[in-house]
Amino acid sequence: MPRESKKTPPAPRFRWKLVLGVAALAALGVSSAMAAFKVRQFVVSDPQFVLSRDRKDAITIAGLHYASRSVVQHVFAGDYGRSIYLIPLAERRRRLEAIDWIESATVSRVWPDRVVVRLRERQPVAFVNLDRGVTLIDAHGKLLELPAQAQFAFPVLRGIKEGDSEEECAAHVATFLRVQAEMGYLMKEISEVDTADPENVRLIAQEDNRAVTLLMGEGSYGARYQNFVKHYPEIIKRSPNARMFDLRLDDRITVKE
Repeated sequence: MPRESKKTPPAPRFRWKLVLGVAALAALGVSSAMAAFKVRQFVVSDPQFVLSRDRKDAITIAGLHYASRSVVQHVFAGDYGRSIYLIPLAERRRRLEAIDWIESATVSRVWPDRVVVRLRERQPVAFVNLDRGVTLIDAHGKLLELPAQAQFAFPVLRGIKEGDSEEECAAHVATFLRVQAEMGYLMKEISEVDTADPENVRLIAQEDNRAVTLLMGEGSYGARYQNFVKHYPEIIKRSPNARMFDLRLDDRITVKE
């Protein structure tokens, strides 16, 4: 049999196209990096991008009603005199949202030299009496300092103690809001809601120009209060000095001496 001749494998070709492509991409990357560096240097150093104290609308603040304007402006105190490109927007937003009255904030650059701040403030729902004085509280249990020259008409929420956590405060507010929802328009007659015991909420109501305490239990607040108002004239005839009434049983009202 004839012997098969062994074929020598061809020598590998040098892939010039691949090498040239990689070199082109590398050159493009370097040139892009250099271009980006030059652009950054330009927006950092050129005076037209500087946040100036001399410009009244350098920082525009929208949505500010009760939070202190000076406290909000102080967040940006270190940004004046340098490019708006260098302002850390996320950090500024975080600091704004740490202010008690501010629920959320957005911070935007407006080229070439302005900053726009949009705020959403918290909405109070009640007064709270603490050792340090009267404060407000929102639906999430956040305590809010009373703003200067602002007037609110809210009931007092009792049961919250100095040092309670925000979660504990939120639990009291949740009970308060249930009472408010069930009472509806009748809530205008209530000056205080005590949620210290959520299973036996106490209300302070105004009847015949005097304050009365109502033990309400843990539900049917509106119906029980309406029943009390309906029978109050005859009850007060029998007990003219009564100041506390137990409404926890739907079929009766008990005078508490």
